[in-house]
Amino acid sequence: MNHPSDYRGKEVVVLGLARSGVAVAKLFRELGAVVTVNDKKERRECPEADQLEALGISVVCGGHPETLVHPGVSLLVKNPGIPYSLSLVQRAQSFGIEIVTEVEVAYHICRAPIIGITGSNGKTTTTTWIGKMLEAAGRAPIVAGNIGRALCEAAQEASENNWMVVELSSFQLKGTKSFRPCISCLLNVAETHLDYHGTMEDYIASKAKLFANQTEEDVAVINGDDDVCRRLQDAVKASLLPFSAKRELSYGVFISSRGKGKNADDRRIVYRDRNGTDHPVLPVSELGVPGDFNAENALAATAVAIAAGVGIEAIAPVLREFRGVEHRLEFVAVRNEVAFYNNSKATNPAATAKAIEAIGKPVVLIAGGLDRGLDFMDLIPCLKDKVKAVVTLGETKEKIGRVAELAGISLIKSVDNGIDAAEAMGQAVKAAYAFAEKGDVVLLSPACASWDMYASYEERGRIFKESVHNL
Repeated sequence: MNHPSDYRGKEVVVLGLARSGVAVAKLFRELGAVVTVNDKKERRECPEADQLEALGISVVCGGHPETLVHPGVSLLVKNPGIPYSLSLVQRAQSFGIEIVTEVEVAYHICRAPIIGITGSNGKTTTTTWIGKMLEAAGRAPIVAGNIGRALCEAAQEASENNWMVVELSSFQLKGTKSFRPCISCLLNVAETHLDYHGTMEDYIASKAKLFANQTEEDVAVINGDDDVCRRLQDAVKASLLPFSAKRELSYGVFISSRGKGKNADDRRIVYRDRNGTDHPVLPVSELGVPGDFNAENALAATAVAIAAGVGIEAIAPVLREFRGVEHRLEFVAVRNEVAFYNNSKATNPAATAKAIEAIGKPVVLIAGGLDRGLDFMDLIPCLKDKVKAVVTLGETKEKIGRVAELAGISLIKSVDNGIDAAEAMGQAVKAAYAFAEKGDVVLLSPACASWDMYASYEERGRIFKESVHNL
């Protein structure tokens, strides 16, 4: 797409009235475009509508009339979660109308250098860590994107003195054309979101857009342990800065236990520069959040911060003091020596498996949610080794229950789908607590998206926490 200012006097349709849609609509209106915002929700469910109309923006709620998209429309800005199979989107494609997401728009107006972080798992923790590292070094970061704040809104405030730290989903990246971060970070790629992308090939191609426009002047931080990441790096033009939790690298950030045996307590995060000089960061045992997957996130965050010019002296304290992000293996409470953890952000089996492995104690698992066609068979090894009981809910409750049976688990209970979503979570928490014994952990780690029962994974996590506190 062109710079947003080039759409003065032209028609722009914004599809979706979420945070990003509101920010995009306001931006184009301020720049003189003729803006229409459309949302399938009824008008009473769109509290932003009155404000937008007061600014001269047309708002159409309650469906997606085909007449909104016609040959006179110059640009369609689509909410990332809206599928390309939607008839209105396909109509725009048939007219040759360019379709982008908010990320593409924000890129054109952002004056700050951009750090883009994506991956199937670990994005929010890594993004938050990077923001805190830059803040500790006095680099004035602005954290936005998929992590919460609309990127267009944040980009308008940014100056050359800031760093824009952006969490990016595959949905957002799929709708980019010229987006080019100066530092990109690809954490991992696991099978997920196939209901949206259709195939793994499309999902991977969307993730790869993160560094598609980078040049040798830019930096790409990539997981050297992930098969897909390694395959993609062959096409990367940016300067590579790899990280690895499994092997020492000739250049990059890795975990080393040289000279101290293989004891887990001896493992240390190390940055090895291009001259082969090692710069120890801190022992893995001192990380403020548990689990091998968080050690991988720490490696990625360290590599990005180093690429941005942050010194080890600023990185190490942040790794040590950070206690995690809400809904990501978040400690909730202890009841009669049973600990409760909220990992509602685990929306795919790989994320749930990593959380179970990180706990290190017998687990009573609460899982289930939106059915995206996965079979959950990948969960069997960790269920066998770590999980003593499973409580299931949502569309996938029967699938996950069958997988638990195959893993040899006998303590399995499912929650009735026909009851209120808050009541369902309350019943799940009570059932899990009944299965648990002193020293066990009750873990909400659904392995599924939330949209069959809850508006978001955040809502699901909050209701879980309320249910625990109401025990």
